[in-house]
Amino acid sequence: MDSNRPHILIAGGGVAALEALIALRELAGDGPRVTLLAPEPDFVYRPMSVAEPFCLGHADRHPLAAIADEFGADLVRGRLAELDAAARAAVTGAGETLAYDSLLIAVGARPEPVYRDAITFGTEGSPEAFAGLLSDLELGYVTRVAFVVPSTVAWSLPLYELAVMTARDAWSGGIEGVELVFVTPEARPLEAFGPEASAMVAGLLEEEGVEFVGSTFADVGRGHVLAGDRRIDVDRTVALPVPVGPAIAGVPTDAEGFIPVDEHGRVEGLDAVYAAGDATTFPIKQGGLAAQQAVAAIESIAARHGADLDPQPYRPVLRGMLMTGGRRRWLRAPAGATPGHSQAALRALWWPPTKIATRYLAPYLMTRDEQELIAARPEGAQPIERWVEP
Repeated sequence: MDSNRPHILIAGGGVAALEALIALRELAGDGPRVTLLAPEPDFVYRPMSVAEPFCLGHADRHPLAAIADEFGADLVRGRLAELDAAARAAVTGAGETLAYDSLLIAVGARPEPVYRDAITFGTEGSPEAFAGLLSDLELGYVTRVAFVVPSTVAWSLPLYELAVMTARDAWSGGIEGVELVFVTPEARPLEAFGPEASAMVAGLLEEEGVEFVGSTFADVGRGHVLAGDRRIDVDRTVALPVPVGPAIAGVPTDAEGFIPVDEHGRVEGLDAVYAAGDATTFPIKQGGLAAQQAVAAIESIAARHGADLDPQPYRPVLRGMLMTGGRRRWLRAPAGATPGHSQAALRALWWPPTKIATRYLAPYLMTRDEQELIAARPEGAQPIERWVEP
Protein backbone atom coordinates (compact mmCIF):
# COMPACT_ATOMS: atom_id res chain seq x y z
CA MET A 1 0.00 0.00 0.00
CA ASP A 2 1.39 3.41 -1.04
CA SER A 3 0.79 5.77 1.88
CA ASN A 4 1.87 8.74 -0.25
CA ARG A 5 -1.14 8.37 -2.52
CA PRO A 6 -4.35 10.04 -1.26
CA HIS A 7 -7.00 7.54 -0.22
CA ILE A 8 -10.54 8.31 -1.37
CA LEU A 9 -13.36 6.33 0.17
CA ILE A 10 -16.68 6.11 -1.68
CA ALA A 11 -19.50 4.75 0.47
CA GLY A 12 -22.34 3.27 -1.57
CA GLY A 13 -22.99 0.90 -4.44
CA GLY A 14 -25.65 2.72 -6.46
CA VAL A 15 -25.75 5.20 -9.32
CA ALA A 16 -24.08 8.10 -7.49
CA ALA A 17 -21.27 5.95 -6.09
CA LEU A 18 -20.43 4.31 -9.43
CA GLU A 19 -20.69 7.56 -11.38
CA ALA A 20 -18.24 9.03 -8.87
CA LEU A 21 -15.84 6.09 -9.17
CA ILE A 22 -15.70 6.23 -12.96
CA ALA A 23 -15.51 10.03 -13.02
CA LEU A 24 -12.65 9.99 -10.51
CA ARG A 25 -10.54 7.74 -12.72
CA GLU A 26 -11.35 9.92 -15.72
CA LEU A 27 -10.40 13.13 -13.90
CA ALA A 28 -7.56 12.03 -11.61
CA GLY A 29 -6.18 8.95 -13.36
CA ASP A 30 -4.45 6.33 -11.24
CA GLY A 31 -3.16 8.86 -8.71
CA PRO A 32 -5.49 8.26 -5.77
CA ARG A 33 -6.17 4.98 -4.03
CA VAL A 34 -9.89 4.28 -4.05
CA THR A 35 -12.04 2.08 -1.86
CA LEU A 36 -15.68 1.36 -2.59
CA LEU A 37 -17.68 0.48 0.53
CA ALA A 38 -20.96 -1.17 -0.47
CA PRO A 39 -23.43 -3.36 1.45
CA GLU A 40 -24.63 -5.41 -1.53
CA PRO A 41 -22.65 -7.53 -4.03
CA ASP A 42 -24.37 -6.12 -7.14
CA PHE A 43 -25.43 -2.87 -8.71
CA VAL A 44 -29.07 -3.24 -9.78
CA TYR A 45 -30.50 -1.14 -12.61
CA ARG A 46 -33.70 -0.49 -10.67
CA PRO A 47 -35.60 1.85 -13.05
CA MET A 48 -36.24 -1.09 -15.36
CA SER A 49 -38.10 -2.99 -12.63
CA VAL A 50 -41.35 -1.31 -13.78
CA ALA A 51 -41.03 -3.21 -17.07
CA GLU A 52 -40.69 -6.66 -15.48
CA PRO A 53 -44.40 -7.35 -14.76
CA PHE A 54 -45.18 -6.55 -18.42
CA CYS A 55 -42.30 -8.66 -19.81
CA LEU A 56 -40.88 -5.51 -21.43
CA GLY A 57 -37.47 -5.61 -19.76
CA HIS A 58 -35.74 -6.42 -16.51
CA ALA A 59 -33.50 -4.85 -13.90
CA ASP A 60 -30.00 -6.01 -14.82
CA ARG A 61 -27.52 -6.88 -12.09
CA HIS A 62 -23.84 -5.95 -12.39
CA PRO A 63 -21.29 -7.42 -9.92
CA LEU A 64 -19.62 -4.60 -8.00
CA ALA A 65 -16.42 -6.62 -7.66
CA ALA A 66 -15.93 -6.57 -11.42
CA ILE A 67 -16.66 -2.82 -11.67
CA ALA A 68 -14.31 -2.00 -8.80
CA ASP A 69 -11.57 -4.13 -10.31
CA GLU A 70 -11.91 -2.51 -13.73
CA PHE A 71 -11.46 0.94 -12.23
CA GLY A 72 -8.68 0.02 -9.84
CA ALA A 73 -10.67 0.26 -6.62
CA ASP A 74 -10.73 -2.00 -3.59
CA LEU A 75 -14.19 -3.31 -2.72
CA VAL A 76 -15.20 -3.66 0.92
CA ARG A 77 -18.55 -5.24 1.68
CA GLY A 78 -20.26 -3.32 4.42
CA ARG A 79 -22.47 -0.41 5.43
CA LEU A 80 -21.28 3.01 6.57
CA ALA A 81 -22.59 3.14 10.13
CA GLU A 82 -20.59 5.87 11.82
CA LEU A 83 -18.12 8.62 11.02
CA ASP A 84 -15.26 9.95 13.13
CA ALA A 85 -14.60 13.06 11.07
CA ALA A 86 -11.84 14.37 13.37
CA ALA A 87 -9.84 11.17 12.87
CA ARG A 88 -10.93 10.85 9.21
CA ALA A 89 -12.20 7.36 9.85
CA ALA A 90 -15.36 5.61 8.70
CA VAL A 91 -16.79 2.76 10.73
CA THR A 92 -18.81 -0.02 9.11
CA GLY A 93 -21.79 -1.84 10.56
CA ALA A 94 -19.45 -4.74 11.38
CA GLY A 95 -17.12 -2.44 13.34
CA GLU A 96 -14.35 -2.24 10.73
CA THR A 97 -12.55 1.12 10.56
CA LEU A 98 -11.53 2.61 7.22
CA ALA A 99 -9.21 5.61 7.16
CA TYR A 100 -9.58 8.13 4.35
CA ASP A 101 -8.20 11.41 3.04
CA SER A 102 -11.50 12.29 1.38
CA LEU A 103 -14.88 10.61 1.81
CA LEU A 104 -17.86 10.66 -0.52
CA ILE A 105 -21.11 9.47 1.06
CA ALA A 106 -23.40 8.12 -1.67
CA VAL A 107 -25.41 5.58 0.29
CA GLY A 108 -28.84 6.56 -1.03
CA ALA A 109 -32.09 6.60 0.90
CA ARG A 110 -34.16 3.77 2.33
CA PRO A 111 -37.57 3.20 0.67
CA GLU A 112 -40.26 2.98 3.33
CA PRO A 113 -43.88 1.91 2.69
CA VAL A 114 -46.57 4.36 3.77
CA TYR A 115 -49.77 2.35 3.36
CA ARG A 116 -50.46 -1.08 4.78
CA ASP A 117 -53.25 -1.82 2.29
CA ALA A 118 -51.28 -1.21 -0.90
CA ILE A 119 -48.67 -2.77 -3.13
CA THR A 120 -45.66 -0.52 -2.54
CA PHE A 121 -43.69 -0.62 -5.76
CA GLY A 122 -39.97 -0.23 -5.18
CA THR A 123 -39.83 -2.50 -2.14
CA GLU A 124 -38.84 -6.14 -1.99
CA GLY A 125 -41.23 -8.47 -3.81
CA SER A 126 -43.27 -5.66 -5.39
CA PRO A 127 -42.71 -6.63 -9.06
CA GLU A 128 -44.08 -10.10 -8.32
CA ALA A 129 -47.03 -8.64 -6.39
CA PHE A 130 -47.80 -6.30 -9.27
CA ALA A 131 -47.60 -9.18 -11.75
CA GLY A 132 -50.27 -10.88 -9.63
CA LEU A 133 -52.42 -7.75 -9.90
CA LEU A 134 -52.15 -7.85 -13.71
CA SER A 135 -53.21 -11.49 -13.66
CA ASP A 136 -56.23 -10.65 -11.51
CA LEU A 137 -57.18 -7.89 -13.94
CA GLU A 138 -56.99 -10.35 -16.81
CA LEU A 139 -59.17 -12.86 -14.95
CA GLY A 140 -61.72 -10.21 -13.98
CA TYR A 141 -61.15 -10.48 -10.22
CA VAL A 142 -60.01 -6.83 -10.18
CA THR A 143 -61.51 -3.94 -12.17
CA ARG A 144 -60.72 -0.79 -10.15
CA VAL A 145 -57.13 0.17 -9.35
CA ALA A 146 -55.73 3.32 -7.75
CA PHE A 147 -52.15 4.51 -8.19
CA VAL A 148 -51.12 6.72 -5.27
CA VAL A 149 -48.14 9.03 -4.80
CA PRO A 150 -47.90 9.44 -1.01
CA SER A 151 -45.62 12.47 -0.76
CA THR A 152 -43.97 15.26 -2.70
CA VAL A 153 -40.56 13.71 -1.94
CA ALA A 154 -41.44 10.45 -3.70
CA TRP A 155 -40.05 10.19 -7.27
CA SER A 156 -43.35 9.76 -9.08
CA LEU A 157 -42.32 8.91 -12.67
CA PRO A 158 -42.26 5.09 -12.12
CA LEU A 159 -45.87 5.16 -10.93
CA TYR A 160 -46.97 7.02 -14.08
CA GLU A 161 -45.23 4.30 -16.08
CA LEU A 162 -47.07 1.57 -14.18
CA ALA A 163 -50.44 3.28 -14.61
CA VAL A 164 -50.01 3.82 -18.36
CA MET A 165 -48.62 0.35 -19.02
CA THR A 166 -51.43 -1.20 -16.97
CA ALA A 167 -53.99 0.66 -19.07
CA ARG A 168 -52.32 -0.46 -22.30
CA ASP A 169 -52.04 -4.03 -21.04
CA ALA A 170 -55.78 -4.07 -20.26
CA TRP A 171 -57.04 -2.73 -23.59
CA SER A 172 -54.53 -4.75 -25.63
CA GLY A 173 -55.82 -7.86 -23.87
CA GLY A 174 -59.44 -6.95 -24.58
CA ILE A 175 -60.25 -6.49 -20.89
CA GLU A 176 -63.35 -4.34 -20.46
CA GLY A 177 -64.66 -2.31 -17.53
CA VAL A 178 -61.26 -1.47 -16.02
CA GLU A 179 -61.16 1.82 -14.06
CA LEU A 180 -57.79 3.36 -13.23
CA VAL A 181 -57.22 6.49 -11.15
CA PHE A 182 -53.97 8.31 -10.37
CA VAL A 183 -53.87 10.28 -7.08
CA THR A 184 -50.95 12.59 -6.30
CA PRO A 185 -49.97 15.73 -4.37
CA GLU A 186 -48.74 17.17 -7.68
CA ALA A 187 -51.00 19.82 -9.16
CA ARG A 188 -50.19 18.57 -12.67
CA PRO A 189 -48.76 15.28 -13.98
CA LEU A 190 -44.98 15.16 -13.42
CA GLU A 191 -45.00 18.87 -12.61
CA ALA A 192 -41.29 18.84 -11.66
CA PHE A 193 -40.56 18.75 -15.40
CA GLY A 194 -42.52 21.93 -16.12
CA PRO A 195 -45.60 22.80 -18.20
CA GLU A 196 -44.69 21.28 -21.57
CA ALA A 197 -43.90 17.88 -20.08
CA SER A 198 -46.97 18.02 -17.81
CA ALA A 199 -49.21 18.70 -20.79
CA MET A 200 -47.78 15.75 -22.70
CA VAL A 201 -48.22 13.35 -19.79
CA ALA A 202 -51.73 14.67 -19.05
CA GLY A 203 -52.68 13.95 -22.64
CA LEU A 204 -51.20 10.47 -22.38
CA LEU A 205 -53.20 9.68 -19.23
CA GLU A 206 -56.41 10.91 -20.84
CA GLU A 207 -55.72 8.91 -23.99
CA GLU A 208 -55.21 5.74 -21.95
CA GLY A 209 -58.28 6.32 -19.79
CA VAL A 210 -56.44 6.99 -16.51
CA GLU A 211 -58.23 9.57 -14.34
CA PHE A 212 -55.89 12.13 -12.78
CA VAL A 213 -56.62 13.48 -9.29
CA GLY A 214 -54.02 16.10 -8.34
CA SER A 215 -53.19 18.35 -5.38
CA THR A 216 -54.23 15.56 -3.03
CA PHE A 217 -52.49 13.76 -0.18
CA ALA A 218 -54.38 10.49 -0.14
CA ASP A 219 -55.25 8.14 2.67
CA VAL A 220 -55.46 4.46 1.73
CA GLY A 221 -57.67 1.92 3.40
CA ARG A 222 -58.81 -1.57 2.56
CA GLY A 223 -60.97 -1.25 -0.54
CA HIS A 224 -60.84 2.53 -0.83
CA VAL A 225 -58.73 5.65 -1.25
CA LEU A 226 -59.64 8.93 0.41
CA ALA A 227 -58.64 11.76 -1.90
CA GLY A 228 -59.54 14.85 0.10
CA ASP A 229 -63.32 14.81 0.56
CA ARG A 230 -63.75 12.15 -2.12
CA ARG A 231 -63.91 8.43 -1.39
CA ILE A 232 -62.75 6.27 -4.31
CA ASP A 233 -63.74 2.63 -4.03
CA VAL A 234 -61.06 0.34 -5.45
CA ASP A 235 -60.13 -3.32 -5.57
CA ARG A 236 -56.38 -2.71 -5.31
CA THR A 237 -54.03 0.19 -4.64
CA VAL A 238 -50.49 0.61 -5.91
CA ALA A 239 -48.32 3.18 -4.15
CA LEU A 240 -44.77 4.43 -4.00
CA PRO A 241 -42.56 4.34 -0.92
CA VAL A 242 -41.15 7.50 0.63
CA PRO A 243 -37.38 7.92 0.91
CA VAL A 244 -35.91 7.96 4.41
CA GLY A 245 -32.50 9.50 5.05
CA PRO A 246 -29.57 7.34 6.20
CA ALA A 247 -29.05 9.21 9.51
CA ILE A 248 -25.39 8.18 9.86
CA ALA A 249 -23.87 8.75 13.29
CA GLY A 250 -21.33 11.57 13.21
CA VAL A 251 -22.78 13.12 10.03
CA PRO A 252 -24.96 16.26 10.22
CA THR A 253 -28.53 15.62 9.01
CA ASP A 254 -31.90 17.31 8.90
CA ALA A 255 -34.91 16.03 10.84
CA GLU A 256 -35.55 13.31 8.22
CA GLY A 257 -31.98 12.00 8.29
CA PHE A 258 -30.80 13.60 5.02
CA ILE A 259 -27.37 15.22 4.70
CA PRO A 260 -27.06 18.97 3.95
CA VAL A 261 -24.40 19.81 1.36
CA ASP A 262 -23.29 22.85 -0.61
CA GLU A 263 -23.22 23.14 -4.42
CA HIS A 264 -19.91 21.24 -4.55
CA GLY A 265 -21.17 18.39 -2.37
CA ARG A 266 -19.30 19.40 0.77
CA VAL A 267 -21.03 18.31 3.97
CA GLU A 268 -21.75 21.25 6.20
CA GLY A 269 -19.41 21.46 9.19
CA LEU A 270 -17.07 18.60 8.18
CA ASP A 271 -13.67 18.71 6.51
CA ALA A 272 -12.88 16.32 3.63
CA VAL A 273 -16.39 14.84 3.69
CA TYR A 274 -18.75 15.08 0.72
CA ALA A 275 -22.15 13.60 -0.07
CA ALA A 276 -24.22 13.09 -3.20
CA GLY A 277 -27.47 11.54 -4.33
CA ASP A 278 -30.59 10.50 -2.48
CA ALA A 279 -28.84 10.69 0.90
CA THR A 280 -28.65 14.48 0.64
CA THR A 281 -31.34 17.07 1.33
CA PHE A 282 -31.89 17.83 -2.37
CA PRO A 283 -35.67 17.29 -2.62
CA ILE A 284 -35.87 15.30 -5.89
CA LYS A 285 -34.59 11.74 -5.46
CA GLN A 286 -33.66 10.52 -8.95
CA GLY A 287 -30.72 8.59 -10.37
CA GLY A 288 -29.73 11.09 -13.04
CA LEU A 289 -29.66 13.94 -10.54
CA ALA A 290 -27.71 11.79 -8.08
CA ALA A 291 -25.08 11.19 -10.76
CA GLN A 292 -24.79 14.90 -11.55
CA GLN A 293 -24.35 15.70 -7.89
CA ALA A 294 -21.72 12.95 -7.60
CA VAL A 295 -19.71 14.42 -10.48
CA ALA A 296 -19.75 17.87 -8.86
CA ALA A 297 -18.50 16.35 -5.61
CA ILE A 298 -15.83 14.20 -7.22
CA GLU A 299 -14.50 17.17 -9.20
CA SER A 300 -13.98 18.98 -5.89
CA ILE A 301 -12.33 15.93 -4.37
CA ALA A 302 -10.04 15.42 -7.38
CA ALA A 303 -9.02 19.09 -7.35
CA ARG A 304 -8.40 18.88 -3.61
CA HIS A 305 -5.85 16.14 -4.27
CA GLY A 306 -4.03 17.88 -7.08
CA ALA A 307 -6.03 17.28 -10.28
CA ASP A 308 -5.73 20.17 -12.72
CA LEU A 309 -9.38 21.15 -13.09
CA ASP A 310 -11.84 23.84 -12.10
CA PRO A 311 -14.62 22.16 -10.07
CA GLN A 312 -18.04 23.14 -11.32
CA PRO A 313 -21.05 23.49 -8.99
CA TYR A 314 -24.07 21.23 -9.07
CA ARG A 315 -26.56 22.68 -11.55
CA PRO A 316 -29.23 19.97 -11.77
CA VAL A 317 -30.90 19.02 -15.02
CA LEU A 318 -33.88 16.71 -14.68
CA ARG A 319 -34.14 14.08 -17.43
CA GLY A 320 -36.82 11.42 -17.53
CA MET A 321 -37.60 8.71 -20.05
CA LEU A 322 -41.21 7.61 -19.58
CA MET A 323 -41.94 4.03 -20.58
CA THR A 324 -45.49 3.51 -21.86
CA GLY A 325 -45.59 0.02 -23.35
CA GLY A 326 -45.47 1.79 -26.72
CA ARG A 327 -43.63 4.87 -27.86
CA ARG A 328 -41.55 6.40 -25.10
CA ARG A 329 -41.76 10.00 -23.93
CA TRP A 330 -38.62 12.04 -23.25
CA LEU A 331 -38.75 14.87 -20.70
CA ARG A 332 -36.12 17.41 -19.68
CA ALA A 333 -35.98 20.58 -17.57
CA PRO A 334 -33.74 22.39 -15.09
CA ALA A 335 -34.55 20.82 -11.73
CA GLY A 336 -36.26 23.01 -9.18
CA ALA A 337 -39.59 24.16 -7.89
CA THR A 338 -40.39 26.23 -10.99
CA PRO A 339 -38.44 24.99 -14.01
CA GLY A 340 -37.73 27.81 -16.44
CA HIS A 341 -37.52 25.65 -19.53
CA SER A 342 -39.44 22.45 -20.13
CA GLN A 343 -39.03 20.03 -23.02
CA ALA A 344 -41.08 16.99 -23.98
CA ALA A 345 -40.63 14.88 -27.10
CA LEU A 346 -41.25 11.54 -28.76
CA ARG A 347 -37.54 11.26 -29.57
CA ALA A 348 -34.46 11.11 -27.37
CA LEU A 349 -33.49 14.46 -25.87
CA TRP A 350 -30.12 13.23 -24.58
CA TRP A 351 -27.42 10.82 -25.68
CA PRO A 352 -26.84 8.01 -24.94
CA PRO A 353 -30.61 7.48 -24.62
CA THR A 354 -30.62 5.53 -21.35
CA LYS A 355 -33.18 5.29 -18.56
CA ILE A 356 -30.71 6.73 -16.06
CA ALA A 357 -29.09 9.65 -17.84
CA THR A 358 -25.47 9.74 -16.66
CA ARG A 359 -22.28 11.00 -18.24
CA TYR A 360 -19.98 8.16 -17.16
CA LEU A 361 -21.96 5.17 -15.91
CA ALA A 362 -24.43 4.88 -18.79
CA PRO A 363 -21.81 4.42 -21.55
CA TYR A 364 -19.88 1.99 -19.34
CA LEU A 365 -22.89 -0.28 -18.82
CA MET A 366 -23.66 -0.51 -22.53
CA THR A 367 -22.65 -3.57 -24.50
CA ARG A 368 -20.39 -3.18 -27.53
CA ASP A 369 -23.37 -3.67 -29.86
CA GLU A 370 -25.29 -0.93 -28.03
CA GLN A 371 -22.33 1.43 -28.23
CA GLU A 372 -22.07 0.90 -31.97
CA LEU A 373 -25.81 1.40 -32.38
CA ILE A 374 -25.79 4.81 -30.68
CA ALA A 375 -22.53 6.06 -32.19
CA ALA A 376 -24.42 8.36 -34.56
CA ARG A 377 -26.30 10.88 -32.42
CA PRO A 378 -29.57 12.07 -33.99
CA GLU A 379 -30.39 15.74 -34.36
CA GLY A 380 -31.68 17.29 -31.13
CA ALA A 381 -30.23 14.66 -28.78
CA GLN A 382 -27.68 16.42 -26.57
CA PRO A 383 -24.80 14.65 -24.84
CA ILE A 384 -25.19 14.38 -21.08
CA GLU A 385 -23.17 17.41 -20.05
CA ARG A 386 -23.79 20.56 -18.05
CA TRP A 387 -27.02 22.34 -18.80
CA VAL A 388 -26.77 25.15 -21.33
CA GLU A 389 -29.73 27.50 -21.35
CA PRO A 390 -31.38 27.67 -24.81
